[in-house]
Amino acid sequence: MSLVNTIDLLRHAEEHSYAIGAFNVVSLEFLNGILEAAEEMRSPVILNIAEVHFDYVEIEEIYPAIKYMADKACVPVVLNLDHGMSIETVVRALRCGFSAVMYDASKKPLDQNIEETRLVVKMAHSVGVSVEAELGRVGGAEGGERAAKARREFFTNPDEAERFVRETGIDALAVSVGNVHGFYAGEPELDFGLIAELKKRTNIPLVLHGGSGISDNDFRKAISLGMRKVNFFTEMSKIATDRVREMLASSDHCFIQDLLKEAQATIKEVVMDRMKVFGSAQACALPGNICPTGGTCSSCTICNTNTTQKKPVLQPQPVKEQQISQTELSDIVSRVVSDILKRNG
Repeated sequence: MSLVNTIDLLRHAEEHSYAIGAFNVVSLEFLNGILEAAEEMRSPVILNIAEVHFDYVEIEEIYPAIKYMADKACVPVVLNLDHGMSIETVVRALRCGFSAVMYDASKKPLDQNIEETRLVVKMAHSVGVSVEAELGRVGGAEGGERAAKARREFFTNPDEAERFVRETGIDALAVSVGNVHGFYAGEPELDFGLIAELKKRTNIPLVLHGGSGISDNDFRKAISLGMRKVNFFTEMSKIATDRVREMLASSDHCFIQDLLKEAQATIKEVVMDRMKVFGSAQACALPGNICPTGGTCSSCTICNTNTTQKKPVLQPQPVKEQQISQTELSDIVSRVVSDILKRNG
């Protein structure tokens, strides 16, 4: 099965009240650990590559490996651009073969955020790629060393969210409800009333960025109120790093390949645990089955049980072949940049 976008997966998560984990990939060890966890948990999974991590991973180089692994997987796999900060970055991801993109213009004025996000939606949807955007500001930094605390003045406004979703046509909305990227300063305090109101006003899947440090009970409550995608990286990276430190401290003869292998195994453990908390474990066996093999994969234990009782299969929508030429994409980017420069005087 080739890479799929998030539309059918989030719909299935909505029907069964669970959330899909989105885990950042910065190396092959992350990629393999995350996918091994997804297959063992029989869970759909979203592979994030964030623009802030482009210094660590070249998307054109790692994409063939991700595509190869996704083709072999017994579970639905999404490759998502996380926090694309410019139209040019989105175009790069589309041309590379990403099946989902997250465009983040949340720091810009609302009208500009709407205008640019609407353009991204037009481009991405034309080639079968789903779009997530952000409204409000999720503070902190992805994997940052300094702890951060959410600022209420940056929380997502329900009136603006309703307008934003209506005018952009996005498939999922990342919101600011007390969450921050990276480490939290003190205990996270999610505004569950705001989550419920945003879900009611937008009626689309909500996304919780900054999952590291949030308690299991708070995750479950947020998911029950409409969170359908959870981004999780910092804690996963820290736990793997701590395990490597333990190995180095316990032996004078640790080789790099041993450390990488242990890091991958630790990442797998963390991801499996999060999938259980998010409720996506065994989602491939739920009614409206989203397993790309339709329950016929010889390597999956779930697929090989109760083979006489096949469930209806909802095939996730694969990414369509590229229909926009490079010249057309370049022209779109040139026009939006020109409009922005004119608007800014």
